[in-house]
Amino acid sequence: MPDIIINNAVIRRGASILWEEPPGHYDAFSKMLVRPENAQTKIFDFRISSYQPKGYVAPHKHKIQEQIYHIQSGEGLMEIDGERHVVGPQDTVFIPPGVEHAIYNTGLSDLIFYVITSPPEDE
Repeated sequence: MPDIIINNAVIRRGASILWEEPPGHYDAFSKMLVRPENAQTKIFDFRISSYQPKGYVAPHKHKIQEQIYHIQSGEGLMEIDGERHVVGPQDTVFIPPGVEHAIYNTGLSDLIFYVITSPPEDE
């Protein structure tokens, strides 16, 4: 089913979006659900990510972007400024600009989580 667009509002079926492996991600895939390229947003990047066991994103930081990670299922380690903490279903992590972070799937099943980035970043 194609996107439904009404007055710049968008209804998008998740299954219509391909999984991507962004740069710096390993065995870690995302569906870019809402981005400036596919919706008329200037404020958000909203994606769902699925990291296979052993999957991770390398430690990195953003100059101006804030991020929210919300864990849907699975478990792993969230690294913030070198400190690692276990995260699992219904955990939410806020990351302000300039804070180094990474996430690792240390569990036995896929780690599935949502990421909201504001403002959207160029990749």
